[in-house]
Amino acid sequence: MRHVISLLVENKVGVLARITGLISGRGFNIDSLAVGETENPDLSRITIIVKGDDAILEQVRKQLGKVIDVLKVVDFTNEDFVERDLMMVKVNCPIGKRGEIIEIVDIFRGKIVDVGQKDLIIEIAGTEEKLEAMLSLLKPYGIKELVQTGSIAIARGAK
Repeated sequence: MRHVISLLVENKVGVLARITGLISGRGFNIDSLAVGETENPDLSRITIIVKGDDAILEQVRKQLGKVIDVLKVVDFTNEDFVERDLMMVKVNCPIGKRGEIIEIVDIFRGKIVDVGQKDLIIEIAGTEEKLEAMLSLLKPYGIKELVQTGSIAIARGAK
């Protein structure tokens, strides 16, 4: 099963290494990892996506909670949350095809962040499925370069 785990940690050297070591030491591959400072510069949020057995992952969550610099562990697996990835893709832009590419970007609510004579750099945020769908439409033009973040997630507010 896919698990989206959010950790609130103290913003200190070595915290990320201890956490990734704990997860990989239990035989789990980290599918996605994103780290960033929170609204409080003394704290960071780590979003990790792993796939694995629920019972074993429960033990990993408990062990993560015991790491000194970890303040909070949340598994979003059974919760209502919002998840997003960010991707930038440099796509070949043949003469006469720029309009077609711009139309694809607009449909997916992406943004063109750089224009060259022979290529465009496109930024898009969304679910993994949305990013893959846009990428599949851009592939025929020629993908020159692609960079993508790990997923980030946040619990939905109370309704």
